Amino acid sequence: MRSRGTLLLILLGIAGGGFSEESFQTDLNYAQVVYVRATEGTDGLWRFDTTVRHADGGWRHYADLWQVLDAQSGEVIAERVLLHPHDQEQPFKRSLGGIRIPEGVSRVRIRAKCNVHGFGGRELVIELKPGRGESFEVIRR
Repeated sequence: MRSRGTLLLILLGIAGGGFSEESFQTDLNYAQVVYVRATEGTDGLWRFDTTVRHADGGWRHYADLWQVLDAQSGEVIAERVLLHPHDQEQPFKRSLGGIRIPEGVSRVRIRAKCNVHGFGGRELVIELKPGRGESFEVIRR
């Protein structure tokens, strides 16, 4: 039996197709990725606008990072360090551009962490092809 606050999430049709099964903590003490917009520029570099929700409580407990990973290998492609708490701005959106997605990577995973509990909240897995859904948008130019 799963502990309280854990949810088995099955995401179907992510960014135009695919299947992902993730287990995560729903408690806002864990940083939750709630929305991602991935945009490919004409130069082939990507920008990720990522919205995170967390029960930030000042400098002692706040969401301090989000990452873009290769969904297959788990290798970190890029990360955005969050330099301060967002107590009064929830959920909050931060962006990171100039990201080179390695050749052959067609699906990425976006996850966030906090400085107390680490990773463990909701992550999103998206295919890098044009599409949109309730929690994502992918734009290719």
